[in-house]
Amino acid sequence: MKHTTVTAAIIVTVLATIFTPLSLATDLVLTPKQQLGKQLFFDPSLSHPDGQSCATCHAPKAGFADPDKSIPVSKGVFPDRFGSRNTPTAAYMAFSPVFHYDPNEELYVGGQFWDGRAATLAAQAKQPLLNKVEMANPDKATVIKDVRNAAYAELFKRVYGPDSLKDVEQAYDYVADAIAAFESSHQLNAFTSKYDYYLAGKVNLTKQEHRGLKLYEAEDKGNCAACHPLWPDENDGTPPLFTDFTYDNLGVPRTPHNPFYSLSHEFNPDGKKFVDIGLAANPQVKADERAQQEMGKVKVPTLRNIALTAPYMHNGYFNDLKNVVDFYNTRDSKPVCPDPITPEETAVQQGCWPVAEVKENVNKEELGNLKLTEQEVDDIVAFMRTLTDGYELQPKK
Repeated sequence: MKHTTVTAAIIVTVLATIFTPLSLATDLVLTPKQQLGKQLFFDPSLSHPDGQSCATCHAPKAGFADPDKSIPVSKGVFPDRFGSRNTPTAAYMAFSPVFHYDPNEELYVGGQFWDGRAATLAAQAKQPLLNKVEMANPDKATVIKDVRNAAYAELFKRVYGPDSLKDVEQAYDYVADAIAAFESSHQLNAFTSKYDYYLAGKVNLTKQEHRGLKLYEAEDKGNCAACHPLWPDENDGTPPLFTDFTYDNLGVPRTPHNPFYSLSHEFNPDGKKFVDIGLAANPQVKADERAQQEMGKVKVPTLRNIALTAPYMHNGYFNDLKNVVDFYNTRDSKPVCPDPITPEETAVQQGCWPVAEVKENVNKEELGNLKLTEQEVDDIVAFMRTLTDGYELQPKK
């Protein structure tokens, strides 16, 4: 995506007078609907069998991504069932626009999940509850039965009305609405990283972090800001979200040892031949004449809390953030690994990268041979580590 380069010093000077990170703001109490959504979000009894909540795969300490770093994808409530993708963060996804095709930019934008198949947060919240490899409820009635028996049932009725749990379809819509309300709250959208405080004039970046910022933004260097904008919205002042919510195929390799490949035919009819075609699998896109142009593209993730959200990419191929940046830097300049399913660590040791899982539509214009030095790669990583929420300001001396 195109972006406008603005002088950093001017931006910081202006924002220091108008922007206050949420940790410095007041009145951060959750509304009753957000409180209800939070209890639903953290309730492990809403899976079947009990044991898995939304927060199991979207844990606060993991940047609202999956805290289990031992496998590239996410485990369901049944220990022998796995999703085909790495769980994306739920933080800052409230800002993702409704899924749509932008005729001016000629690309898809917004939505939820890696392929945008849920248009909104509420639509997204409905799916894991009934997904057989995730929370595995057999039907909506099972979910609502658990909600009726929960300690927060009275709060549910106060928020949505005394009869709100009687009709299963309506109650299920309310469940999704409340979860979306919590996901739209300050607890998932804190804007309390070191970089936020830097924009507010509350802290300085280190020399390395500042070098990384410059490299990140420079179109002839990292060019990261082309898809991960790092300045506030020039129209409404929204702090930077570090994603433009578009879709791209970066040429990410197939993930070795993905447990999804070994699932039964019921859950994975393609077995080890499974290929994740990304956006092209979205039913709305699948029916579009442009579907072939979307093969392999996945949603551009936010880089906020990126230091906490490993493994990286939609299929969890990368575990190391530096290797991610190096892949952007050298994907097309290093030789191709002989084995198409070479693990990350082995590829780094051999100085090669495996072929893309989906070879169509790979972005070769904005990445692949950036010619960054190892120091420049380290500097960009250092800058990205300033995007972690919960940064503690040191008292002024």
